[in-house]
Amino acid sequence: MEEPIGLNAGLTNYGDPEFALFLRKAFIKGAGFSDDALDRRVVGVADTRSGYNPCHANIPTLIEAVQRGIMLAGALPISFPTISLHESFAHPTSMFLRNLMAMDTEEMVRAAPMDAVILIGGCDKTVPAQLMGAISADVPAIQLVVGPMVTGSHRGSRVGACTDCRGYWARHRAGEIDLEEIAAVGNELVPSAGTCGVMGTASTMACLAEALGISPLGSACPPANGSQRLRVAELTGKLAAQGLPRPSAVLSRKSFENAITVLQAIGGSTNAIVHLLAIAGRVPGLNLSLDDFDRIGRSTPLLVDLKPSGSAYMEDFYRAGGVPTLLHELRPLLHLDALTITGQTLGEALAAHKVFAQDIVRPLADPLYSAAALIVLRGNLAPSGAVLKASAMAPHLRKHRGRAVVFSSADDMLARIDDPDLVVTKDSILVLQNIGPVGHPGMPEAGYTPIPKKLARAGVKDMLRISDGRMSGTASGAVVLHVAPEAAVGGPLAAVRDGDEIELDVETRRLHLDVEEGEIQRRLGEWAARQGRGRVGRERPRRGYEALYDQRVLQADRGADFDFLTAEGN
Repeated sequence: MEEPIGLNAGLTNYGDPEFALFLRKAFIKGAGFSDDALDRRVVGVADTRSGYNPCHANIPTLIEAVQRGIMLAGALPISFPTISLHESFAHPTSMFLRNLMAMDTEEMVRAAPMDAVILIGGCDKTVPAQLMGAISADVPAIQLVVGPMVTGSHRGSRVGACTDCRGYWARHRAGEIDLEEIAAVGNELVPSAGTCGVMGTASTMACLAEALGISPLGSACPPANGSQRLRVAELTGKLAAQGLPRPSAVLSRKSFENAITVLQAIGGSTNAIVHLLAIAGRVPGLNLSLDDFDRIGRSTPLLVDLKPSGSAYMEDFYRAGGVPTLLHELRPLLHLDALTITGQTLGEALAAHKVFAQDIVRPLADPLYSAAALIVLRGNLAPSGAVLKASAMAPHLRKHRGRAVVFSSADDMLARIDDPDLVVTKDSILVLQNIGPVGHPGMPEAGYTPIPKKLARAGVKDMLRISDGRMSGTASGAVVLHVAPEAAVGGPLAAVRDGDEIELDVETRRLHLDVEEGEIQRRLGEWAARQGRGRVGRERPRRGYEALYDQRVLQADRGADFDFLTAEGN
C-alpha cells in the first residue's frame, strides 16, 4: 500500500479520516487555494525570520525564490514558522535554545503534511538545530542557508563581522582606539543581511552542510544580498519538489568524515565540533566521537585563507568557487562515493563544477597550516576531551606551562579580570569554571576570556585560556574549550585553584593539571559536599525548559544534545 502524499498525509485524528481530509481542505481553501493546487505534492518551507534576527532578514526573498522553484516543478509550497535564534539576541545564549529549536523543527515537520521540507537557516545554532530535528523526523529534507553578509569599510580597510568586531574591541580595551572610532567601526561591521562574513560558526556550518551532502554543492558561499543566492533558493525548491531521499539515506559515517575533513581544511569554528557530534548523535549506529576529529585532522591541512585563521572573507571564497573548489583540492582525502541530496554521489556532483585559478584555496602541497587546525586535547584536566583551534593561536603557546588564575564563574571573571591588583602575568593561564552545558546554563561563548587590561595595554596579544564553555568561531587565540566533564558536574576543572601549574602540549595533545591525583580527588570531594550538581551560587531550576535542560543535557563530548533525543535515547 502506497503512503499518502500531499494533504492526504498525517491527517488530524477526528475518528473519521475522510472528514479530517474534508475539513483540512475546507480550511486551507480559505487561503484561496484551488483543488488543482491542493491535489499536488506538498513541500514545507521552514521560515526562521524574526525581527530579532537581522542575519535572516533576506528570508522573505528566499522564500519567494524557493516557492518559485517548487511551483516550476509542479508541487505546492507551504511555509511554516519555527523558532529563530540569533547569537546577539538570545539570553543567556543561543546554545541554550538550540535543542529547543531542534525539538520545534522536528515536531512541526512531523505534525504538518509535507512530502519534503526545505530548512532555511543561517545564524549559528539554526542550521544544527534544523538538521538535528530533520534527522529525527526523517522526512525528505534539504538545507538552504541565508548566505554570508558582504564586507564594509572603515578608514580604507575592509571590515566584517565578527572577527573584526573582536579585533577592534580588543584594541579599544587596550586603549589603542577611542569611543568615537569604535562607534564608527560598529556602523560598518554588518553592512547587509546575512551571517558573519568570516569562517565563524555560521559559515562553517554552511560549508559542512555541503560536505554532508544535505545542501546542493555551491550553495554555502553566495552572499545573502546577491542574485546567485536567489538562484540557489530556486534550485533548492526544484530539488525538493522533484523528490529527495530521506536524511537517513544520505547521512552516513562517510558523510560525516567528509564534513570533518572540510572542517579542518577551512579552519572552521570549534563550535562545529559540538554541533556535528549532536547532529551525528541523531543518526542510529553512527557513533561519531572526538577521536574522529583528531584522527582526521592529523592528515588534513588548512587550505582556506579566511579569517580568523587567515585574512580573507566569505565573499572572497565565493569568488574563488566556494566549497566545490575546496572539495576538488581535497579529493584524495574524501569519500567521493558518499551520497548527496541530489541522488548523486559526491564525486558525481563535484564533476559538474570546474576549477580555475584563484588564491583563496591553497593547493594540498602548499597549505596555510600543515595539519590539524582543530585538535582534541586529553589529560587529567579533561579526561573526556577538550578542543583547541591550534591554527589561530600564538605559536609560542603551543607548548606552555604556567600558573592558574581561576575564575569560578562568568560573573566572577567580569568582576575581577580588569582589577589592577589581579595577580597575573603574560605567562599565567586564565581558567574559567562553570560555563559548560549545565554550569551557565547553555555553554556560552564566554570561553574567549579577555586579556586583562593591564596586560593588553602592555602589549600582550595572546594568553593560554581554559574553560568548559565555548567561544565564537570568529575568535582566535590560545583558548582551550569544551573541557569535559565540566566543572558544574564535578569534572576535574572544578578542582583547579589559583597557583596550580597547568601544562599544554599541542604536539602530544596533552592538557595536564600538575596536582597529585589524591589531592584532586580530595578537592572534588569538598566540591561535592559544598554544592553538588548545579550552577554556582544558584539553586537548580525547578520548572520549564530550563529545568528540562539542567536534567537532560549531555556533556560537550556528546554534542550537548538532550539524552532522550539521541538515536539511542540515552
